[in-house]
Amino acid sequence: MLKSLTVLQLLGRAACFAPLRFGPAAVRQTGPIMSAADGMEGAAHETGFTVWDPLGLADLGSPATLAFFRHAELKHSRVCMAAFVGWLVAVSGIHFPGLVSFSEGVSFEDLSKLSPLEQWSALPALGKAQILLAIGIIEHQSEWKIKPHYMAPGGQPGRLTGLKSFWDPVGFTAKMSPEKLERQRLCELKNGRAAMLGIVSVLIANNIPGSIPVPIAFPTGPSFVLPF
Repeated sequence: MLKSLTVLQLLGRAACFAPLRFGPAAVRQTGPIMSAADGMEGAAHETGFTVWDPLGLADLGSPATLAFFRHAELKHSRVCMAAFVGWLVAVSGIHFPGLVSFSEGVSFEDLSKLSPLEQWSALPALGKAQILLAIGIIEHQSEWKIKPHYMAPGGQPGRLTGLKSFWDPVGFTAKMSPEKLERQRLCELKNGRAAMLGIVSVLIANNIPGSIPVPIAFPTGPSFVLPF
């Protein structure tokens, strides 16, 4: 019995000098899990000013990966905001006068009678190519002309001020204070996220009955079309 007590005392003393364990397991047990996206713009009242990332996508890679994700979010947000406004214009019947294609005799009025995606399908191939080419030029310039790159140190995702002939040509942001610009960036993220949900909703609304619980007669037509 005396020998057993002596051994226990020695083990207890040795434990006092055992090195502390650090690592992911210890963090999970003793403190809250931190996200790589903590401190980024975008967390507001809707999520209690905390990052909402249940799948942990922000922690999949390096800071450059996270910058790529944010740039992609902003890019899709801007496209969807434009698309949603375009959808509203298309279903309202508002259109330019005259012909959209002189060679094929297609008028803007002819297109306005179709649903939004059917309007794209009815657009002549040359017109589609011009639109896609313009998008490609903007994409190329935003990826290669702006320095530093948004994934590099010092870069800022979504920043297009380097494209001076394209970004804010009217100068709305030129005289804004840093606080106002920060608020506008948050507004852009919020409206962009809503637009991503909105454009998908209006495209599927007529083909999935009851998916959008609002009393609106959504136009008939496909939810998806091929580019050509």
